[in-house]
Amino acid sequence: MAGTAHRPGLDAEGFIAREGSLARVPDVFRPVVAAARDRLAGVFGARLHSAYLYGSIPRGTARVGHSDLDLLLALREEPTDADRAEARALGAALDEEFEQLDGHGTLLFSRARLLSDLERYDLAWFVACLCTPLLGEDLAARLPRYRPDSLLARETNGDLHLLLPRWRRRIAEADDTAEARRPLVRFMSRHLVRTGFTLVMPRWNGWTSDLREMAEAFAGYYPERAEQMRGAAVLGREPTGDAAVLRSYVDDLGPWLAAEYARVHGVKAPRPA
Repeated sequence: MAGTAHRPGLDAEGFIAREGSLARVPDVFRPVVAAARDRLAGVFGARLHSAYLYGSIPRGTARVGHSDLDLLLALREEPTDADRAEARALGAALDEEFEQLDGHGTLLFSRARLLSDLERYDLAWFVACLCTPLLGEDLAARLPRYRPDSLLARETNGDLHLLLPRWRRRIAEADDTAEARRPLVRFMSRHLVRTGFTLVMPRWNGWTSDLREMAEAFAGYYPERAEQMRGAAVLGREPTGDAAVLRSYVDDLGPWLAAEYARVHGVKAPRPA
């Protein structure tokens, strides 16, 4: 059984430390970040309250030709379909222009939602601990500090039981090709590893965003599922288009993990439809 010693990812007082910074962006990705910053301001103008980077680029672990550009935008009002379309178009243009990138994704939320009580231990935590300020006022200044406790675990990933039916639909609707399945394998692998990690996070007593470290932390508490989680960590970095992997996620590992998560931490507070 793994111990409960103080782990990396926490500050001296036991709070989760913000993990990224612009100073950590690898030199080869700096033109990407500069272009994103300039174009976001041009596209969204006064509607944009603040913009953030997250993922491997601000953590300094991005790999040329393998890493995607991950952005979170806080808008002054609720995002519209037009806002989402503009964000997708901007991400696609950057992905096509810069060979360093392999994909893109932009999350859009209103400032009010990010600061709401309902999101205090989910989206707000994400901004405060996993996002790096790129433009505008940093909302982290208005948020509390966070410990790796059961409340945070429940509110961040306690909704896997709701996601699995959607995953099954996405798999069924995808083209029957390895190329079409590869992004699904990458996305679902990462999500399952992160959920497995937050399942044990309060006992492990720390934070990491490294998929391999997450899988190893999980393995210390669930050795019977260790190889599945280690395999998912590999596929989260180097995905294949294997249909059998996706079936195993939605028919075996995913349902087991959802049930165990609910047993240990409970389920995430309902969100509006």
